[in-house]
Amino acid sequence: MSVPGPDAPEPASATAPARIRTRPRRRVRILQLLALFAVMGVLALLAGFLVFASAIQIEEVPLARDADGIVVLTGGSDRLVDATNLLTEGRGRRLLITGVHRDTTLGEIARNVPAEETALTCCVDIGKSALNTRGNALETAAWARHLGFRSLIVVTSTWHMPRALVELRRAAPEIEMIAYPVVSQNLKNEPWWTSPASLRLLVLEYVKYLAANAKIRLLPATTQEEARRAQ
Repeated sequence: MSVPGPDAPEPASATAPARIRTRPRRRVRILQLLALFAVMGVLALLAGFLVFASAIQIEEVPLARDADGIVVLTGGSDRLVDATNLLTEGRGRRLLITGVHRDTTLGEIARNVPAEETALTCCVDIGKSALNTRGNALETAAWARHLGFRSLIVVTSTWHMPRALVELRRAAPEIEMIAYPVVSQNLKNEPWWTSPASLRLLVLEYVKYLAANAKIRLLPATTQEEARRAQ
């Protein structure tokens, strides 16, 4: 009877169990790595949200300087009040109200702001094309370039300002954007981390902010013209 040498291969019955044991271990390692990456991703998103939320102003800051024009993104009466006040104070030569419903008139707007309609007639333009923030930016860029403006005061809610500036600076990189965030009474009275409604609002806005930075369009159309072409 021959005796196998030291270099002779092991019988198949001896090596098969080793391979069987190795495969589950590899699967476990892969799953552990995927779980680790998922946890790291969640932690990164959470850290990013905390940075985003902590940068939201909860106190109004005086405007540092004047500009050629003023633009207000519709979405709240406080925004219109502050924007028209800036116009009547002479902080900009003209005011664009972007994102206005197509049936809204200047007279209806004037009834909701302290300024008289006659004081607004000369210097207020109403933009009715934009459907969202990206559309606001495109509408604003076209308006400012038509007038030859090189600087704009941007009026919108404090939580909306980061995303608005991303879109505006992308649409008109040659124009200086000066932020004038409007702080809602809710944020003044109650911190966002103690208010479920404010927390939901900021989480949703954070997702939209990330999408804007990544150039991901959550809505297919940004202006009335695009919507008509899509139809």
